[in-house]
Amino acid sequence: MTKAQATPRNGAELFVRALENEGVKYIFAVPGEENLDLLEALRESDIQLILNRHEQAAGFMAATFGRLTGRVGVCLSTLGPGATNLVTAAAYAQLGGMPMMMISGQKPIKSSKQGLFQILDVVDLMRPLTKYTRQISNANTIPAKVREAFRLASEERPGAVHLELPEDIAAEVPAPDTHIFAPSDARRPSASQKSLEIACDMLREAKHPLIMIGAGANRKRVSQALIHLVNTTNIPFFTTQMGKGVVDERHPRYLGNAALSAGDFVHRAIDHADLVINVGHDVVEKPPFFMQPGGKKVIHVNFSGADVDPVYFPQHEVVGDIANSVEYMAENCGICHNHDFTRFMEVKASVDRHLRDKAEDERFPVIPQRIVHDVRAVMPEDGIIALDNGMYKLWFARNYPAYDNNTVLLDNALASMGAGLPSAMMASMLYQDLKVMAICGDGGFMMNSQELETAVRLDLNLVVLIINDSAYGMIKWKQAQEGLADFGLDYRNPDFVKYAESYGATGHRVARTEDLRLTLERALAAGGVHLVDVPVDYSENRRVFDEELAELTRQL
Repeated sequence: MTKAQATPRNGAELFVRALENEGVKYIFAVPGEENLDLLEALRESDIQLILNRHEQAAGFMAATFGRLTGRVGVCLSTLGPGATNLVTAAAYAQLGGMPMMMISGQKPIKSSKQGLFQILDVVDLMRPLTKYTRQISNANTIPAKVREAFRLASEERPGAVHLELPEDIAAEVPAPDTHIFAPSDARRPSASQKSLEIACDMLREAKHPLIMIGAGANRKRVSQALIHLVNTTNIPFFTTQMGKGVVDERHPRYLGNAALSAGDFVHRAIDHADLVINVGHDVVEKPPFFMQPGGKKVIHVNFSGADVDPVYFPQHEVVGDIANSVEYMAENCGICHNHDFTRFMEVKASVDRHLRDKAEDERFPVIPQRIVHDVRAVMPEDGIIALDNGMYKLWFARNYPAYDNNTVLLDNALASMGAGLPSAMMASMLYQDLKVMAICGDGGFMMNSQELETAVRLDLNLVVLIINDSAYGMIKWKQAQEGLADFGLDYRNPDFVKYAESYGATGHRVARTEDLRLTLERALAAGGVHLVDVPVDYSENRRVFDEELAELTRQL
């Protein structure tokens, strides 16, 4: 009798078999005593346990696994504080559309063991943050709940799910006839023929159509379909922050990234458009433009319908598999001779000229434009950068050209600090032959910096670039925009080189601007975990975003 045929010894073993049946390869975890039966079942499993140093990082890694593979990433915590530490990761996956399953432990539910010590209603806590959350109260129901959780986590729009496995249910012996459910092979439905034909009619009638690419389009099949659409129709396109790289940004029709909310060059193109074909964006990601009644028309092309929102009310929706919808439009809409893209190409020329400005500036501390330029210079075309959240994220979204989908990992939905390092670690685990760089501010890095130990223990090849201003730089910029005094946002950092070395990583400090590129090249080539500390001059934030752009876009 094989292991799969043998009756599971307890609920924990049945749970692990259900996970194996779903194809789970990794579980990212900070276990507690309530997880010990599950831990023992994992010891005898082919699933690899990745021990993290904080539950939030475990959740970020699981969510990023889901983002990069389309399969459900799994993380594990104990009860109480372990489960509450997963809350930010739950919101990160839920808002970001990343399939992720959280498993948390709990005290026995059939008899009191320690009163109310550490007990919270975790299921109720997770309800507003997940697509599905349940406590397992009978071992026989484990396979059904696992299957349902995976189904919902994966279905469009993907997101977070949660199961609580109490200690006594993990130890309970399931009935001999308990069976595991096969994963579903259901395919995503295609959009209706009528909705596709209407979209093509609207496209033909428009004079200045524009394509917007959002997070939901960040998949290989959609990338290929969008390239076909752009090449067939010649319609220019721009991206949201989370849509970067869906189409190679060296394409002659790429206008730029809507990194800022308003007032950038790309917003001039948006203002000029009479039709925006919105592929894969929804209002969870920060809107790149606000709709006005009686203004431009918008076609919503997505896996699901548009949420009703005061700033987003598309006139037409194409709901179904995005790749199929876009491919239909590429094949059937054709080149329209009444389209006029002259204004868009003027915007593109201005964008390209602006992004070259000061890219090789030699000032020290290093200005953001030079940091972005040097990172792009050292990263191969298929290299992956994972951005934490801070001021530098805007600079990279605008100035860093992405050449393929999911080569720029950033979060513009929850926009949580602390996600950059764990996200890069996950990318490095999955794609061992690719160059991977985490790009973090000093503030975001310190929120999960302990995961350097995990990265070293896992023998990852990873460069961590810390952009160091000894402050919460984005909030300082906002504070200055409001005309407020500089107050309450500065701090002191550890010696990052020694900090990295204390974990067994290699630390580097950039002391001259001309050393940045060479340092990054050597770190990427050497392998292992490297930390590079570079001081930044953020005076460019105000000069470029608050002063220069306003003047340049007025002239355009």
